[in-house]
Amino acid sequence: MNIRSLTRGDGVVIGAAVLLFIASFLDTFDGSGDDIPNAWDNLGLVMSMYVGGIIGAVLIVISRALPQPPKIIGLDVAQLGVALTIFAAWTSFWSIIDPLGAVEELFGAFGSSEPDAGAGLILGLIAALLLAAAAIATPLVPALKAALVGAPRPAAPQPYGAQPPGGYGYPGAGAQAPFGASQPQPGQPGAPFAGQPQPQQAQAAPQPPAGDFSPFWFAVPVARPLFAEDGSQSTIAELAPGTWYLAVEQRGPNLVAQTQDGRRGVLQDTTGIQRG
Repeated sequence: MNIRSLTRGDGVVIGAAVLLFIASFLDTFDGSGDDIPNAWDNLGLVMSMYVGGIIGAVLIVISRALPQPPKIIGLDVAQLGVALTIFAAWTSFWSIIDPLGAVEELFGAFGSSEPDAGAGLILGLIAALLLAAAAIATPLVPALKAALVGAPRPAAPQPYGAQPPGGYGYPGAGAQAPFGASQPQPGQPGAPFAGQPQPQQAQAAPQPPAGDFSPFWFAVPVARPLFAEDGSQSTIAELAPGTWYLAVEQRGPNLVAQTQDGRRGVLQDTTGIQRG
């Protein structure tokens, strides 16, 4: 489970679920005395509005954190989680419109007058609406799609000729150059002496043949979308600067990249990327 794949929208979902759990223990009706019920005194209310919303939040977070989210009855767990949050918000709305209908069997405890909604229903409505709104808006609003936990900064480039501290796959283990840039060797004209910083190439050389491609780590200078491998323009992820990604395949001028949580897609704009 990779918590770095969680977004700010997922953070709102988690916070709303915690608020919904707290609301389930508060009074359902506005009154005084020790006999005021809460949501746990009515199985239908607590399971549909409170527990249903919390389960939906858990499914949404699981779908983000796992590399390969499981499916339930043929649906992605994220889709099922969003559906449950909408259902919880729908139930909370009608429960506060008709609070007595939510616990009708407890009507005798209040005499003949219809009570007002208590803190449990009011706070539950706020939490359920916030939960459903965050679940729906997270894939659509750029501010909510930003990473919840910041990625570590890439290591500084090593001096040319220095031994890298790790083998293949170590980000930043050697001089970094834009994708496709040629690397001068010692002894060739224009090559720097050992111990001197490697100057970054200003112009990219022609792309190597597809058969000579080897996977490498890279970072993007600015945020760039990662498109689906089927050739459509649907975005499956957004690559953020300061995070290392693995290029696993080259398709013409594009790269097939893999994110830290295992998702793969096509990076169409490879200008200015830094190799690790």
